[in-house]
Order: sequence, then C-alpha cells, then structure tokens
Amino acid sequence: MADDSNKVVAEKRDRFGKGAARKIRAAGKIPAVLYGHGIDPQHLTLPAHQLSLLLRKANAVLELDIDGASQLALVKDVQRDPVRQVIEHIDLITVRRGEKVQIEVPVHVEGEPFSGSIVVQELSTISIEAEATHIPEHVVVDVEGLHDGTHITAADIPLPSGATLLSDPESLVVTISLPAGPTAEETEEAEAAAEAEAAPAASAE
Repeated sequence: MADDSNKVVAEKRDRFGKGAARKIRAAGKIPAVLYGHGIDPQHLTLPAHQLSLLLRKANAVLELDIDGASQLALVKDVQRDPVRQVIEHIDLITVRRGEKVQIEVPVHVEGEPFSGSIVVQELSTISIEAEATHIPEHVVVDVEGLHDGTHITAADIPLPSGATLLSDPESLVVTISLPAGPTAEETEEAEAAAEAEAAPAASAE
C-alpha cells in the first residue's frame, strides 16, 4: 500500500544510452521509465538508496512526485547487474487508487509440520488480482501440525479482502511428506559394500 514512506521525488531525464545511464548511477540515481494508461512513456531518474530500501518489498507501489505532480506507480520490472546485483534500471506502470492490478505475490510458509514430516514447497508465488494500493507483501501457508500426505493448493491459501485468485485453484503449492528412505538399489549397494568390508576380516581369522 502506498504511504508517506513510499513517496519518491522523480526527475525527468533527457539523456539516454549506456553512457548516460552509467553517469546517472554514478550520481546515486537509477534510470527508470514510467508507462501505462495510454500515456507516452516518461523517462525518469529515482534516488538509488531510497529505491533499494523500498524494493525489499515485492510489488512496491510508489507515490512519485514528478515536477510537483503526484502519480502512483507499480514497480513492474527491476533489472540488476548479474554479478554485483546493483539496480540498473526500473520499469514502472501507472496505477490509480481503487484500480485492480494483476500481480505475482510470494508464498511464505509458517509453522512446523507433525514431527518427522518435511515441507516441500512446489510454488514460490501465486498470481492474484488486488487493488493497487492494497497489494499484500505475501500470502501465508500455515503448516503447523500438518501430517504426511497433506496437499495445499492455491485455492486453500487465505487471501486478503478484495483480492481474487488468478492462478489455477488446483495448483499444488505445498505438500507435507516423510523423508525419503533409501531405494532398493541403494540398499543393495550398501549391503554389498558391507559384505566386501567383512570379507577381508573373515579371511584374516
């Protein structure tokens, strides 16, 4: 949800290309482009440190101040340097209060399953539709006390008020199972190795 902490002063830019982008980043800013709702794309620069903090949350909604005009924007894509992982460029889309948007939200697993069981997370995100200013940071799957064989699908995950599931409701998100034991082949190999070790000892006697 957009709030005072998400207010960002954006500056329009008229310099483009890799050289210009390097100079922008060297000045502690990030090149960005804002588009959507039929407007011409706006090329902007945003403060790098503030953005790095805000982007710790998935699907961040920013309240941009562009030459004194306020504009809500959803972070759509973040390009990072593959080695240093610094932010190189950000794509933003314009949104309006009350407007619904389609996003991928992270799935967080909480709790401990029944003793001896393990949690296997099949999906790390699910797709939902939610109001642009009420996008959840994540959804929660509670596995506390669940037994082996439990399957949790996308339809089983509680969603915040006003949100709608877009993923296939039958998509498997989490399963609870017992740790896999050794296969028959692994058991035979272990037995053969044990017999091989025992053979020299028996000969020595």
